[in-house]
Amino acid sequence: MRDIIQTVLTYVGVFFVLYMMGYASFLFLSVTVGSAALYGAKQRNALKNELVNDYYVPVSIIVPAHNESVTIEATIRSLLALDYRSYEIVVVDDGSTDGTAQIVRDAFQMVRINRPIQRRLSCQAAESVFETHRYKVPITLIQKVNGGKADALNMGINVCRYPYFLCMDADSVLQRDSLEKIVRPVLEDGSVVAVGGAVRPCNGAEIADGRVVKYRMPNKLLACMQVLEYDRSFLAARILFDKFNGSIIISGAFGLFKKSVVVDAGGYDTSTMGEDMELVMKLHVFCREHGIRYRIRYATDAICWTQAPEKLSDLCKQRRRWHIGLHQSMSRHRKILSDTKYGMVGAVSYCYFLLYELWSPYIEVAGVLITVAAFLAGFLNIQFMLLFTGVYVLYSSILSLTAFFARIHTIDLKLAFTDALKAVGLCVLEVSCLRFVLAWVRVTALAHQRGKKAGWGQIERKKIEFSSADTRKR
Repeated sequence: MRDIIQTVLTYVGVFFVLYMMGYASFLFLSVTVGSAALYGAKQRNALKNELVNDYYVPVSIIVPAHNESVTIEATIRSLLALDYRSYEIVVVDDGSTDGTAQIVRDAFQMVRINRPIQRRLSCQAAESVFETHRYKVPITLIQKVNGGKADALNMGINVCRYPYFLCMDADSVLQRDSLEKIVRPVLEDGSVVAVGGAVRPCNGAEIADGRVVKYRMPNKLLACMQVLEYDRSFLAARILFDKFNGSIIISGAFGLFKKSVVVDAGGYDTSTMGEDMELVMKLHVFCREHGIRYRIRYATDAICWTQAPEKLSDLCKQRRRWHIGLHQSMSRHRKILSDTKYGMVGAVSYCYFLLYELWSPYIEVAGVLITVAAFLAGFLNIQFMLLFTGVYVLYSSILSLTAFFARIHTIDLKLAFTDALKAVGLCVLEVSCLRFVLAWVRVTALAHQRGKKAGWGQIERKKIEFSSADTRKR
C-alpha cells in the first residue's frame, strides 16, 4: 500500500511540476513580449506623427454608476481634461441611493430635458434625463431604475450619439492622452471593433489635469501588492494575445467598442457577473459566425487609473465576483474551444484562461493540501520541495518586478528609492502569500454564486486625488 501511495504521489508531483513550469514559461514569454511592446510604444510616441493627430473618431464615454458619490465628480472632471477634440460624456445613474445623481447635477449645473431614447438594447426604464453644455463637451446624466452594471451600460449605448463608445468605471480617472491613444488602433485599421486599455491602481498617485504629478507606492501593503499584480497581469497575457487577435477580455474599467457591432451582437448580458469578458467573447463568436472581418486590440499606452481595494474583505469580494464572471463567460462560450474556426482564440487564449485562470485556484489549493498530506505521511522530499518553492517564488518575483519597472519607466513616472525597495520586498510576499489567499477565495467563489443576481459589487471607495483647471468653455 505504501508503494502505491508513493507512486501516486510521484505522478501527482510530476503533474504539478509540469503545470508550474508551463505557467512559468508562458509568463516569461508574455512578460518579454510585453516589455518589448511597452518600449516600442514609448519610442513611437517620441516620434509622434502629427498627421495622425489631425484625425479624430467621435467617441461617447459611458460612465455607469451606482452609489459612487465619493468619486463621481473627480471621474467626470478627469474626462473634461482629456486632450481630444470630439467626444461626449454620458453618466448613467443606476438607482443610486447615496445622492450620486444629485452631486453630478449640482457640480456641473445640469438641467432636466425631455429627450426620447431609442431602446435598441433592452434595459430598465429611464426616470429622468439631465444635460449641460457649459463645458467643452456635452454631459448627459440618465437616472434609471436599478438593473445592474450591464443594464446601465446598455442604457448608455442606447443614449450615446457617436459610432464608438468607451466604457469606464465611476471610481476611475483617465490620463489626459488616454482617449487619443485608445482610439489610435481604430484609425490604423477600420476592422477594429474593440480596444482595451491598461488599468493601474491610483492609490498613492496624485493626478492634476489628467497627468500624474506625483507618484508613490500606496501606504497600504495590500494595495502595494495589487500594483505589482496589475502590472504583471496586464503585461502577461494581454499584449501577447494582441499579437494574434486572441484577446478575450477587456477590462470593464477601460474599453472602447464599435457601437453598431455591439448592438448587432446583443449588447451586454445582464445575467452575468463578468459582463466585460462576456461581451468580448460574444464579439469573437458573432463576427466569426457572420463572416465579419474584425480585430480586437490592446492599447498598451492608454492608461486608466482606478482604485484598488485596501481592505482584504473588499479584495476578496472583488476577486470572488471576477471568478464567478470568468466561469459564467467561459461556460457560455465553451464552443470556442471545440470549434476549429476560432483558431488560436480557442487553441491558445481559451486554453490559457481555462488552465491558468479558471482551474488554477483549484489546482494550486489541491497542490498545497497534497503537499501537507505527504509531509504528514512522511512521503515528502523536504529539500526538493523547499528548493522548488524557492526557485518558483524567485522566478515569479523577478518577472513581476520586470513588468512593474518596465511600466514605470515607459510612462515616465519617477519612483522614490524607498518605494522601489518596497516593491522588491512586497513582490515576494505577493507571490508567496497573497496569491494563495486569493486562490482559496476563488476556490470558494462558485459556492457563493447560488441565488445571487448579477448586480453591482460594492467596495469601500476613497476620494480620488484629482485637481483640474477651469474646464469650461471660454
